[in-house]
Amino acid sequence: MIKRAKRRIVLSSLYIGTAEKELLQALHTALQSNPQLTLDLHLDLLRSTRPETPSTAEFLLPLIKSFGEDRVRIHLFRTPKLKGLTAKLVPRRFDEGWGTWHAKLYAVDDEVMISGYLHFKDQPSLTNYVIDYASTMIPFTHRLVPVSGHESGPESYRTEWRNQEIGPTSFEASGKKAFESLQERWRSVQPAGPSGSDTTIFPVIQSGVLGVREEEMVIDRLFDCVSESAVPTTVDLTSGYFGLYAPYKSRILSSPDSIRWRIVAAAPKANGFYGSKGISGRLPEAYTWLERRFWGAASKAGKISPQDSKVELSEWERQGWTYHAKGIWVRFGEDSSDHGSTPAISLFGSTNLNSRSANLDTELSFMMVTSSRELSKTLAEEVDGIRENASIAGRETWERSERRVRLSTIAMAKMVTGML
Repeated sequence: MIKRAKRRIVLSSLYIGTAEKELLQALHTALQSNPQLTLDLHLDLLRSTRPETPSTAEFLLPLIKSFGEDRVRIHLFRTPKLKGLTAKLVPRRFDEGWGTWHAKLYAVDDEVMISGYLHFKDQPSLTNYVIDYASTMIPFTHRLVPVSGHESGPESYRTEWRNQEIGPTSFEASGKKAFESLQERWRSVQPAGPSGSDTTIFPVIQSGVLGVREEEMVIDRLFDCVSESAVPTTVDLTSGYFGLYAPYKSRILSSPDSIRWRIVAAAPKANGFYGSKGISGRLPEAYTWLERRFWGAASKAGKISPQDSKVELSEWERQGWTYHAKGIWVRFGEDSSDHGSTPAISLFGSTNLNSRSANLDTELSFMMVTSSRELSKTLAEEVDGIRENASIAGRETWERSERRVRLSTIAMAKMVTGML
């Protein structure tokens, strides 16, 4: 995509890892080859300025220095939730627990990749929406500015708050209004999506810190639709950080028995925090506790049984890989194990479907409804690809010695459950 760029590159992510030297070089080459090309990076400020060498901010400075701020613009979002005495007392890295910019969008000219999952080519309407979404928050971000005379370290850059009319920890109402205006503007026109009438895609914003909660409303309506279906339904759901938001969990456990739920979570070794130093190294264990608790609740609700389980919990693991897939796929009709149906509805994007995504992080997801047999087949293949490396988890899983959860980990998890 980057090599094809002629006019614009807009990338949105939590951060850009400092090991992504190939990406940095590709961006540099594209900007050097095309003087008309501009680059906008939308990232999280706290994650991008972690006290590590080099930080994401340091890593990206050469792009600004080489091509100037007219062509390379780096927008750093900082949660307004972290403020006052709390902001002064909470150590760096832990401060990310109060919320981040989490939208994962990669746009080049008129094509866009969403959360590394679906790639839409020659779709100016959808691409423009994605860019407008990210741009809507620019007035509420900090800009990354190189500091002359310093080549490395935190002294080599500064971050400047853009908005002179409102402070960096008090823009909740203004940010909410900006997002609501964006949605009203785009919903007044043809919904974004591939050309043709067989597929509809509409954007779903969730930013609990700004009071925007569209994801909750949309998923609630989706679960209504599934519960009222006149035919058996299979719902595939996955999250790399599995700790279902309480309202979603409640809907699953109270759902009709005509619905089969197939849930995939990350096994401990596939968790992004596996092997991490310090307290964060306990997180895979904490997610085991959340999984085990969900499995126990599903069993108590009669959803799990040796004869006919309505809830199937699996764990994904592949040697040397971490697991970050997320989404929901809905199939109406015959049971999916007979390959008689393929997904007609899918929710995809940045949400992890947990309390953190609902209340703290700023997310963008999309609901897609399709009658296209080709697209539906592609969605089915995506689900099958995920499930190839997933194994059923259950009582025997939790009883294994290596899956024992320490009481101190449970205590920690209870303290920060909303941040997981």
